[in-house]
Amino acid sequence: MRIAAFILALCLSLHAADPAVGPASGTLFIHGGGRLTAEQVAEFIRLAGGIESPFVIIPTADFGEEWADNYVDRSFLTRAGARNIRVLHTRNRDVANSPTFVEPLTKAKAVWIEGGRQWRLANAYLGTRTQIELRNLLARGGLIGGSSAGATIQGSYMVRGAPEGNHIMMAPGHEEGFAFLKNVAIDQHVIARNREKDMLQVVAARPEILGLGLDEATALIVQGDRARVLGKSKVLVYDRNLPTSVESPYLSLASGETLDLSTRRPVSEAPSSP
Repeated sequence: MRIAAFILALCLSLHAADPAVGPASGTLFIHGGGRLTAEQVAEFIRLAGGIESPFVIIPTADFGEEWADNYVDRSFLTRAGARNIRVLHTRNRDVANSPTFVEPLTKAKAVWIEGGRQWRLANAYLGTRTQIELRNLLARGGLIGGSSAGATIQGSYMVRGAPEGNHIMMAPGHEEGFAFLKNVAIDQHVIARNREKDMLQVVAARPEILGLGLDEATALIVQGDRARVLGKSKVLVYDRNLPTSVESPYLSLASGETLDLSTRRPVSEAPSSP
């Protein structure tokens, strides 16, 4: 009986330690759009295991179809010295669901999802073997990053997903992201494009959602339930229960600050364990 009780207690303890929002293993690099800073590039490369690591770039959020060598040559990864880079792109869901297509993901240490329109990513990959292999990459401790549309798709609720235009925050039929973060919606370019209050309608309609608004040149680095800000500007945090004001109905975090995604509070304000 004592052994059974010990095993049960151990299982409960391990379960309780699982992240409530973020991935159980691996790292997410969520970038708000615009250019990556030198510090961000260096951090992404470091988290990937160095420039010798195998990388995959997914450009599907953009409208193009041809991604030849000159596209890879312009990548921040190539400029940083990486040489083992594969490009993964299709708009055909049958292709996205094939073992041959996802083979580069099974060997990658890091993936970068480019910007554009997030609905293109959802249309091509949501519910396919590609999405499964992205999750598998995280499960083995890998790194998934993305900027702009490549940031928004990492949340569970996809904002600005309407093919008709990115001014529509909530578009029925186009609201599901890859859910690397659970119960989270991610917006980008928020300050640069005066989008600071756009997320309010989402958290009002869906109170279970944590809204994250990233400005350009600003990233959140997520491991488990901890999200660290790195960059030139701010990350805005939206939750109906946060202590905000009418003038500033969100919390604002700067580079170096960390958000506890489970409590939805800055780490310095998170309640301590009894």
